[in-house]
Amino acid sequence: MSNKNTFNPFRRLHFYAAWFITPLLLTLILSGIGFLFYPEIENNLYKKEFFGQSDRKEMQSVDEAIKEIGNKFEGYTVSKISMMEDPYNNRVTISNDEGDSRYIFLDSNNQIVANQNTKYTYSNFMRNFHSSLLTESTFVRYLVELTACWAVFLIVSGIYMTFKKRLLVKRSKKGTTIFRFQKLHAIFGLVISIPLMVIVITGIPWSVFMGSHISQFGAEHPELGRTELRYNPPQSDVNEIPWATRSLSQPASNHNNHHTSSNTYTNIPGQQTLEAIIKESQNENIPRPFSIVYPSDETGVFTVSKGSNTGVTGLDVSPYRETTAYFDQYSGKLIAKINFDDYGFIGKWFTWGIPLHEGHLFGIANKIINFVVCIAFLVAIALGFSSWMKRAKFDHLALPKRINKPWSIGMIITMFILGILMPLFGISILVIFIIESILYYSKKNNYA
Repeated sequence: MSNKNTFNPFRRLHFYAAWFITPLLLTLILSGIGFLFYPEIENNLYKKEFFGQSDRKEMQSVDEAIKEIGNKFEGYTVSKISMMEDPYNNRVTISNDEGDSRYIFLDSNNQIVANQNTKYTYSNFMRNFHSSLLTESTFVRYLVELTACWAVFLIVSGIYMTFKKRLLVKRSKKGTTIFRFQKLHAIFGLVISIPLMVIVITGIPWSVFMGSHISQFGAEHPELGRTELRYNPPQSDVNEIPWATRSLSQPASNHNNHHTSSNTYTNIPGQQTLEAIIKESQNENIPRPFSIVYPSDETGVFTVSKGSNTGVTGLDVSPYRETTAYFDQYSGKLIAKINFDDYGFIGKWFTWGIPLHEGHLFGIANKIINFVVCIAFLVAIALGFSSWMKRAKFDHLALPKRINKPWSIGMIITMFILGILMPLFGISILVIFIIESILYYSKKNNYA
């Protein structure tokens, strides 16, 4: 990397980026820590919902429970049924046309124990806080993604400046505390650089810009994503539909997001019972926990899935155990089944990355590592600002001064690569580069 003018722009961008993104970065770190332990917290917060029993002791089937829920919660339709392992109660997700949804908990007798507004559960609250600061605004989600991108730049530029200034080998002059804070800031940043980069990158699947484009790319190239079958689920045999319920033009299945569709049908004539689908799932070696989504129309299928990133306490499984199975809604027969081994590179990255980011890929050790990295990052931020405050006492604001030289080729190549890998970062750097160029030429003309 050329030294023509590399250190100065890195130093200034590192300084100003730290100032601008730190407030939002702190909320991401703290909300991330809060979400990290959501299963343990929810197990204690929602003991009645998760493990309680109803006062009604008579046994009823899951299908009878679904009918009871339909009568009790008018205007809602069943979105998903989560069949949990003991000791967790089963969970039915219902939603209405206004976008409201609730969790209904069923005990071992399939009696209703309690219900929750999904928006205000601890896990969903922390997830919303982490992704959009509770605003659910697309603009805020763009800012969150941009903050994550600049966090990557802070890591890269921090590593460069640490070795450029030889902070790891230099000794403090005259015992000043300014240098010690700088050195500690550099050491903390260097130690956590790799795990922190991993945490940031594995959060990309949730991002509003990069995440959606990567997901779309995976759908357009199923050999790299989660197979064509996952993106375009099969259909039930139309010949099995009772003649009286057939229409001249059969509706197309909802292929957009079959895991969360609210357009589900639980009372189509000839449709298999939920109990039958549960039995068929067990026959196909799909043990609990798993979720069942009703067909989206007359040609739709029952979708049974085990996921590694459901975000539901007690429902997540190892990535290797991920399964999506499709059952004909009239015969109950298995039509197709997809496992982790069938995924392409992008599908496997999503399946591994999200639970790694959430902290449950490899048990409690994953949580501890993520927690330690987050705390170390907070310490590194505090040390960085402390070293600046020490300098500011002696040199006013101690702002990095601009050297009126063009950026080095090495600097431009580095920023170009980061901009290609992180498009939002690239757009912001392009704006900064234009401003830098204007300042450079205007100042150059003043001296002419």
